[in-house]
Amino acid sequence: MALKNGHLNGQANGKAAAPRRIVLLGATGSVGRSTVDLLERDPEGFSVAAVAGGRDARALADIARRTKAEFAAIRDENAYSELKEALAGTNIQVAAGREAVIEAALREADLLVSAIVGAAGVEPTHAALSVGRDVALANKECLVCAGAPFMRTAKKTKAQLLPVDSEHNAIFQALGGEDPSRIERMIVTASGGPFRTWSKERIDDATVEEALNHPNWAMGPKITVDSAGMMNKGLELIEAHHLFGVPAEKLEVVVHPQSIVHGLVAFSDGSVTAGMAPPDMRVPIAHCLGYPDRLATPASRLDFAKIATLTFEAPDFERFPALKLALDALAHGGGLTNVLNAANEIAVQAFLDRRISFSGIARHVAAACETALREGYAQAPESVEEALGVDHIVRERSRAVLAVDAPSGMLTLQ
Repeated sequence: MALKNGHLNGQANGKAAAPRRIVLLGATGSVGRSTVDLLERDPEGFSVAAVAGGRDARALADIARRTKAEFAAIRDENAYSELKEALAGTNIQVAAGREAVIEAALREADLLVSAIVGAAGVEPTHAALSVGRDVALANKECLVCAGAPFMRTAKKTKAQLLPVDSEHNAIFQALGGEDPSRIERMIVTASGGPFRTWSKERIDDATVEEALNHPNWAMGPKITVDSAGMMNKGLELIEAHHLFGVPAEKLEVVVHPQSIVHGLVAFSDGSVTAGMAPPDMRVPIAHCLGYPDRLATPASRLDFAKIATLTFEAPDFERFPALKLALDALAHGGGLTNVLNAANEIAVQAFLDRRISFSGIARHVAAACETALREGYAQAPESVEEALGVDHIVRERSRAVLAVDAPSGMLTLQ
């Protein structure tokens, strides 16, 4: 489909091009809501084939109405009645459960936006990729859990994987079609989160409220906690390895508290290109929605005279051990990144539920990785199904370990 002047409803051969059909998975989350904002700003350029969410039936119904979606799916089957009631009197079809979300993913569309948080997004995203659907990928777990199978499927079906994460999107733009063999380093930036200047002892004892107080970004609780411990940067390096085919030894993280530079690429001639933008997720989302052209966004514009200073720091692995765990898992290869991700997801929820300390997250992930290596279930998955099987094992074991509280009410992991 030809895009003209950054708009999807421009003229092509004297005729108005049809609106671009979108499927939005994870519609009620932070990336989903930002996507909806952009879709509503260009109603002539887009139509919504389906929206899907997890549990919040009222929020999903509101989004379905606002976007005039044809189909709404909610993963929690207990929320079906509420969703159906909320959409009564509309022509929007309603369904619930795992299969319903997959059905939404398989609706005929030009682009699927995968914004479901966690491993729940892996199966429906891969289903869409398997039928050749282009995917705007905001779900880290797809590549962290099953990167090799995902990339094989994309190659087989000739589907595009467009990165929504601000860091990968910045790198994608900074690459500019250059030969990957000329890349010397690929650098993902980190804000440093709320604990950038804290001592190790203070970080270890951080509260849920402190971990959720991100200085630059408004995100969901899971990714915000990941950001506080810098696990999210490790997961992003794993993603970058698969997305761009860059070996682990060429991937780096640098702390950049202003969150203006999101990713950098250093080439063999000594030059470095950087992807820069305000810290607003609508910028990378719009890039994916309009690719290969650009859509206008309401994001603030960078004023470098006002910004004045951009600073960069090396990451501290002692204060942020989760980042080192992710880097080690990537360097090890196989399926260890899958184990790391599943254990982390359960541990983060345990922290949010106030059942373990903040430092307990990294300790639990380290223990889970050691167990997987010792017991032999950290091999590279041959398929998405195999990856999800290991994911299930790790989650069940993690839940069992983290279910028993110490007498103080806080589980301590050695």
